[in-house]
Amino acid sequence: MQCKEALPLMHDYLDGQLNATRQLELRYHLRDCPACSSRFRALEKTEALVKVLERPQTPDDLTAKIMANLPPAPVRRSWVSWVRRHPAATAAAAFLIVMISSFLSMWNQGTQLIVKGDDLDGVFIEGRNVIVPENSTMKGSLVVENGTVQVDGDVKGNLTVIDGKAVLASTAHISGQVTEVDRALDWIWYKFGEWYTLLVGQPQPQS
Repeated sequence: MQCKEALPLMHDYLDGQLNATRQLELRYHLRDCPACSSRFRALEKTEALVKVLERPQTPDDLTAKIMANLPPAPVRRSWVSWVRRHPAATAAAAFLIVMISSFLSMWNQGTQLIVKGDDLDGVFIEGRNVIVPENSTMKGSLVVENGTVQVDGDVKGNLTVIDGKAVLASTAHISGQVTEVDRALDWIWYKFGEWYTLLVGQPQPQS
């Protein structure tokens, strides 16, 4: 007999609802299991105190004495139970933590100038400065990391500057959105957008 089977038998025995065969099995288990034997004695003590409580003229402090003599309740590992009941959510949370850690690591390591776009023929690079000249039209979006973007002409798409600065002249015209990512949380959100676009095949919905 295992301990988890013995506990309900203890309650049945104390309630007078356990047959002779099961009583014998319980006694053998209590003889060989000190933990269950100790628990059974505590239950017997509790049962006796409850019977005293039912008698008239009960002392005022009896309830406190009963509570003090009750066996300690087992500590419930609620988070373990939750993990077992929600394996899919647990896996998703672990994946999210790994991705965020990876993105933060990439954010801390990147120092090299990176320029990405669909049409870079008319773009000039001088050191860490990326220049879209006046009277020049760039078709598509432009992404610059770790540098300064000076736009004097037209950009037919979005302009994204990561860990840098965007300088827009009065002659500049950008048909899409201008986004400056200069914080780690912005970087994570931007990378999630890239990942979502690669996975789904369309831009991430704006919040």
